[in-house]
Amino acid sequence: MMDVTLAEIDRSNYQECIDLELRDDQKEYVAPNLFSLVQAAYEPDMYPLGVFSRGKMVGFILYDYDRELDGWSMSRFMIDRRHQGQGLGRLALEAFLEYFRDKQGKRAIYTSAATDNSPAIALYESFGFVKGEEFEYEVKGKRYRELRMRKAG
Repeated sequence: MMDVTLAEIDRSNYQECIDLELRDDQKEYVAPNLFSLVQAAYEPDMYPLGVFSRGKMVGFILYDYDRELDGWSMSRFMIDRRHQGQGLGRLALEAFLEYFRDKQGKRAIYTSAATDNSPAIALYESFGFVKGEEFEYEVKGKRYRELRMRKAG
């Protein structure tokens, strides 16, 4: 069985993080890792983590304190296209929730998924996230519709 670990993104591994890729049909669901790293460098309370398997970075998670929600959020989650279909997403989410609990205690955490991203929604539900409200936003003239989900602490 594969093992997954998490580590902070830093000078030694940021390029590896930027080089991770999504499949073309997934690119509309997750912001590019480069954008996430820049955002984390300049906005408060944003924490980028690499997902590692067998010593190699295979995914990325960004979590943050969302002032709008007045709570913690896993705002980005991706597994590199070359490492999908191996159960790493499930292992990474499990590792992250444990990591989050160790750092923040028993606190609720939010995430969101595009309303048409049923694989992500099903994965989150399998870990106890509960569907909440749908919301829309616009980035560079493109409208996005997402489902907010919450996992109790």
